[in-house]
Amino acid sequence: MESWVQFRIARPTDKFEEIIRFYEEGLGLKRIGEFHNHEGYDGVMFGLPGVEYHLEFTRHMNGSPCPAPTKDNLLVFYMPDKVKIENINNRLNTMGYFEVEPENPYWKEKGITIEDPDGWRIVLMNTEGLQQ
Repeated sequence: MESWVQFRIARPTDKFEEIIRFYEEGLGLKRIGEFHNHEGYDGVMFGLPGVEYHLEFTRHMNGSPCPAPTKDNLLVFYMPDKVKIENINNRLNTMGYFEVEPENPYWKEKGITIEDPDGWRIVLMNTEGLQQ
């Protein structure tokens, strides 16, 4: 059996600055690394405190076209504190990002769904009282 120590989800964007602001200022994720002009690419990585799961966003100097996401492409953040979820939601609302109707009704009952600047969706899901 393999021992995995880390994984990263990487995605290109043409809205690099807006993506950084959304995930860093809006969601409150910690910037754990970045690079500039590496063979024509810039990138930024975000992580959760104490966890080896990372999000990476890149842009290429010639643009980073990527297909439009479907409404059911989700990045789900499980959070035990409802107050923190509401604080993040309010902060994102102030930045112009509002709750959207989820494709799958399961998420309507469970959390708050919001689109990032590229149209990819995140869910802020409260885990309080959930059985794992």
